[in-house]
Amino acid sequence: MQLAETVSASGIAAIESAGNFSVARFAVAGPLLVSARRFGDHRGFFLETYSARDFAALGVADVFVQDNHSLSARPGTIRGLHFQAPPKAQAKLVRVLRGAVLDVAVDVRRGSPTYGRHVAVELSARNALQLYVPVGFAHGFCTLEPETEVAYKVTGFYAPDCDRAVAWDDPDLALPWPFDAASVQLSDKDRRAPRLRDLPAVFV
Repeated sequence: MQLAETVSASGIAAIESAGNFSVARFAVAGPLLVSARRFGDHRGFFLETYSARDFAALGVADVFVQDNHSLSARPGTIRGLHFQAPPKAQAKLVRVLRGAVLDVAVDVRRGSPTYGRHVAVELSARNALQLYVPVGFAHGFCTLEPETEVAYKVTGFYAPDCDRAVAWDDPDLALPWPFDAASVQLSDKDRRAPRLRDLPAVFV
């Protein structure tokens, strides 16, 4: 799936480009859907997954300090919705190395005109799309294929004292998860996460 097709299907804003990267902006301001130019031949392909210069030209000047990598064995594994509170808040740049996910970012900035609204996109090894999730958003994903591997860059080191979560099935959010509650795989932490309305104002 190309970025232009995703833009057309989702009704999101026009594409902007810099160097080997293109981004599309959503109606919910902040997150970006990122596509990298792929160079292919008879051997396979090569692509850049990040360039500080090109991302800065597209309005993302964040400094990423840590890379994370997860493997989820079964389809229907949900990880999230997670975020870190200030002063250790994180932005993320998420991509899929193997398999596919439905990737979701929820605006948790109290007072934002899109507070509680979300963006949701399919990221896969095939489409090579990435989702940039800025500070002020809770992030999570649901695996669509077995043995799915997700890698993401973050702008802050993991800080357990600032670690927060929102319930994946919060009815106020109405997230478009492709599996029902009886089918999903969850951590104990994610099973206990509170609804957004029960969280104190973290980002104002």
